[in-house]
Amino acid sequence: MNHTLYIVVPCYNEEEVLPETAGRLKAKLEQLMAAGKAGPKSRVLFVNDGSKDRTWEIICQLHAQSPLLCGVDLSRNRGHQNALLAGLMTARDKADAVISMDADLQDDVDAVDAMVDKFLQGVDIVYGVRSSRNRDSFFKRTTAEAFYRLMDAMGAETVFNHADYRLMSRRALDGLAQFQEVNLFLRGIVPMIGYRTDVVEYQRGERFAGQSKYPLKKMLAFALEGITSLSVRPLRLITALGFLVFLASLVMIAYNVARWIGGNTITGWASLACSIWLIGGLILLALGVIGEYVGKLYLESKHRPRFLIRQVLGDVRNEEETA
Repeated sequence: MNHTLYIVVPCYNEEEVLPETAGRLKAKLEQLMAAGKAGPKSRVLFVNDGSKDRTWEIICQLHAQSPLLCGVDLSRNRGHQNALLAGLMTARDKADAVISMDADLQDDVDAVDAMVDKFLQGVDIVYGVRSSRNRDSFFKRTTAEAFYRLMDAMGAETVFNHADYRLMSRRALDGLAQFQEVNLFLRGIVPMIGYRTDVVEYQRGERFAGQSKYPLKKMLAFALEGITSLSVRPLRLITALGFLVFLASLVMIAYNVARWIGGNTITGWASLACSIWLIGGLILLALGVIGEYVGKLYLESKHRPRFLIRQVLGDVRNEEETA
């Protein structure tokens, strides 16, 4: 039985790489169809995330050249995770399995074959995992590994060395659709779905063209988003820290009382000033972390749409949609 396969590719200012990406993915899809691993209704679905360049114009041209290449145009830039979700939800009712990957061609397109094979064996979620980071610079390798370890330490369950290159069955996508939070971190949400999972290792390459959309500053913000969206461990750490500071204050009280009984003069201005700065800093840090969670509750309570679709090119309704 030929299963319908969709490949979802979020795009933001990808005019330099898009023609090459489309060519490689179209060739891969045709190869899978010829081998009987993908049905004739399989498609590549590009999601334009409010690009400021010619990305959507190029997607329209590609669709005019081949019906295998489709597109979704969001009403405005909503960020990588929302754009990816828009593509997944658009393809959900039409595909038996959906593979998500970035447009920069760093993810090995040939790994799609192994993902499809595992899906045909009954696996619902197949994670694309980097086999090594030998090609990365020391700084990039160190910060990336620290990112995953920090996420795990803070209670956000993720797959090590996995980004957003994965295959999901329709059943898994139906499960994902039930997660309604506005603050999206799909790398942590997908493992919550469950079902049968497996991994495919691949060697990640260099970006084909253009500039990276995830510099260090954005990676740090991404990590903070993931931690506060998926875990309350930072709040528990604040509680533990407050308890430790309380114990330290009891020790200092006992120490000062003992010095007073012994008749020693308490100078201690330096230690007092340091203590005030320390406690003040901890209070501000605690308020900041709590404020981050309160802000997320505020956004979630509004139930705003996570994306608005302006137009869909392909075998889908060309009208505005929300999710």
